[in-house]
Amino acid sequence: MPQLHPETLAVTSGRPAHDSDQPLNIPVHLASTYVAGGDLEYGRYGNPSWTAFEETLGALEGGRCVSFASGIAAIAAVLDLLEHGAVVVAPRHSYTGTVGQLADREASGRIAVRWVDVTDTDAVVAACEGAAMLWFESPTNPALEVADIAAVTAGAHAHGALVAVDNTFATPLRQRPLEHGVDLVVHSATKGISGHSDLIMGAVVTADDARADALVARRSLGGAIPSAFEAFLALRGLRTLPVRLDRAEASARALVARLTGHAALSEVRYPGYGSIVSIVLAGGAAPADALVGRTHLWIHATSLGGVESTFERRRRWPAEADTIPDGLVRLSVGLEHPDDLAADLVRALDAVA
Repeated sequence: MPQLHPETLAVTSGRPAHDSDQPLNIPVHLASTYVAGGDLEYGRYGNPSWTAFEETLGALEGGRCVSFASGIAAIAAVLDLLEHGAVVVAPRHSYTGTVGQLADREASGRIAVRWVDVTDTDAVVAACEGAAMLWFESPTNPALEVADIAAVTAGAHAHGALVAVDNTFATPLRQRPLEHGVDLVVHSATKGISGHSDLIMGAVVTADDARADALVARRSLGGAIPSAFEAFLALRGLRTLPVRLDRAEASARALVARLTGHAALSEVRYPGYGSIVSIVLAGGAAPADALVGRTHLWIHATSLGGVESTFERRRRWPAEADTIPDGLVRLSVGLEHPDDLAADLVRALDAVA
């Protein structure tokens, strides 16, 4: 069979065989216990609903996928691969859950963290000397900084470090880090992959079977397993990711063009792809807090990647890096009509300018 396009893989992977009377979708397998003698045995070790999701996301990323109960559980499983006292290099602008995981492990002496600016390739590579892992996001959350994935990965490998990339914002439709030599790709499937703000789930994809087996072992020992129903929903959402992302990305670009130069804003940040935009209000925290209470369509909420458009001032969270501007508002562009989204936001910006 010829190489399939991502849009086709999203629809066709993880399906039952094309036999008479087979359902088109793997059903929800609500089972804690299986008849002995097979590969499953017990619900903490496997579930056909997980497998269907894993096959599909694995096909899109180009590796073997292991699903978890949440994005943060997936992050924790990757960090659990490190030996005690390992050095981890990470960008200072990262998802607050990742920062919390790293800080907690450093406080207990399990790891040491070297914080870097992920856009400074030379500095990132230099920091990897003696490190066990380079962990980064691209684009970063919420600063939307973009790393040179191939260059920092090659540099980290030259120093003997593993490389893990959080690909939640870009999704495998906009970048496939494994193709650049990355060892582990992490997703919060809660976000764009599932796309409907109705579940919490995570995943890790790797091209190395031994690492995948180690992640499965961590999942089984720690019990950070997804529910069968959430895996079913996540796969259903993943089927439509190509069309959802295309629409949201087109709207994000239109919104960036509309917002650039607005009197209330000192900066509009957009990496050129994806559905996430960050704007910085010139007046800082006060107008940013006022903004999120003045819209009708945009919803003030902390998550992202759903069909509805959400936004929030990120520094309202104490764990957010103090190098993130007080007035930065992260926008997650949904599937509403772009003219309606722009008009709603511009009206609110005009009011706080």
